[in-house]
Amino acid sequence: MGESAAGHLPVMVEEVLGLFEPALQPRGAILVDATLGRAGHARALLEAHPGLALIGVDTDTQALEESRRLLAPYGERVTLVHAVYDEIPELLSGRGDQRVQGILFDLGVSSPQLDDPARGFAYSYDAPLDMRMDQTRPLTAAEVLNTYPARQLARILRDYGEERFARRIADAVVRERARAPLSTTSQLAEIVRDSIPAPARRTGGHPAKRTFQALRIEVNGELDALHTALPGALDHLAVGGRIVVLAYHSLEDRAVKSALAQASADTTPPGLPVPLESARPEFRLLTRGAQRPSEAELARNPRAAPARLRAAERIRDAA
Repeated sequence: MGESAAGHLPVMVEEVLGLFEPALQPRGAILVDATLGRAGHARALLEAHPGLALIGVDTDTQALEESRRLLAPYGERVTLVHAVYDEIPELLSGRGDQRVQGILFDLGVSSPQLDDPARGFAYSYDAPLDMRMDQTRPLTAAEVLNTYPARQLARILRDYGEERFARRIADAVVRERARAPLSTTSQLAEIVRDSIPAPARRTGGHPAKRTFQALRIEVNGELDALHTALPGALDHLAVGGRIVVLAYHSLEDRAVKSALAQASADTTPPGLPVPLESARPEFRLLTRGAQRPSEAELARNPRAAPARLRAAERIRDAA
């Protein structure tokens, strides 16, 4: 996620502003920031659109408290909600806002979360194995590592981390926890490093990167929530409304690409001589493929490197 707190820059903010520009111009437009973080994009959008109302959603109570402070100057234009983004349909229905003009997803872990050793997201710090974005929830990385069977651990590392050596790492975790429960990020990073053959450790960055990613996704239910959230978000966009999504790894981006492609497809059955009016696309894609950060942005903010931006606009109501 992009951030606005000191030292943390919102990712591809100019591109996000440009994509939302036509949809958020009308006074009274509503934007849902589904992953508010420290309000980097939110502040830029509120500044650009004086008539905009923002609903900021996040699972991280610390992020919400910080954003409450950062967004205080915008007063009643801002509503903050502690929720997971797959709850957006219920949230909007409860407010009476059935349709909104913009929805933003800036997926993944935020810079302040990574940089806070106590949260346990990063392999570069020795910290408790936590990895919860929402610290009111019970499941931690320590519980996953100490209780899941080897086969289930391997599946998580393979599916969510795209880790080639998933079974070797899972077996090593099970051996180590039989001696004593795993409790710190450095213990896990060492197990991963020792489980991966030396030639494979020389490429692809830190050897524990994929394992930490996989555990974070499992602990927070990120992909399940995203698969539910995207169709729900699209359903709540008004005609002319736009969705913008920043993804940071291939699994997220694949889910976004699929949801937007499906929404922008003509569903006329093959063989009919003319397209059916009711089967015309409800959305049009605003990006050709996934947009990437510019070289200038990467020089300012190297953490933007994995970002993939996709966007779409609702062009008609559902039949």
